[in-house]
Amino acid sequence: MYQYKEVAPGRFVLSLDNHVEIMEAVSAFCVEKGILAGVISGIGAVCEATFRFLDPATRQYVDKTFSEQMEITGLEGNISRRPDDPGSPYLHIHVTAGRRDYSCIGGHLLCARINGACELFVEAFDAEVGRRFDPETGLNLYKL
Repeated sequence: MYQYKEVAPGRFVLSLDNHVEIMEAVSAFCVEKGILAGVISGIGAVCEATFRFLDPATRQYVDKTFSEQMEITGLEGNISRRPDDPGSPYLHIHVTAGRRDYSCIGGHLLCARINGACELFVEAFDAEVGRRFDPETGLNLYKL
């Protein structure tokens, strides 16, 4: 699913295998390494991605899937503990993806299938970072 190299204590270069789903692979990596707090960034290429948008008026998520070859021009996110399962990682990742016509789309990443490569940097924090549900926004915000 992935290969990795620890380049400094708690800092990893991660290469995801072609055709794997990004969120699944990153979650598996975090579980393997025991990472429950940190940051993630990277680039790559996908053939399908589902982005999620929170409508603040309704507090409902709107998901949209794009099935086309796209370049991940930016992937940024954080890793914390799941509010419903404190022993599992909670990934909060946003992506910008370039299309064939050089336009870009993006948002909160729900899932994406690699078609080419995906190269990531993961930095683990030696800290407790959890999540809590905020009824005002409808979001799982940091619990610090």
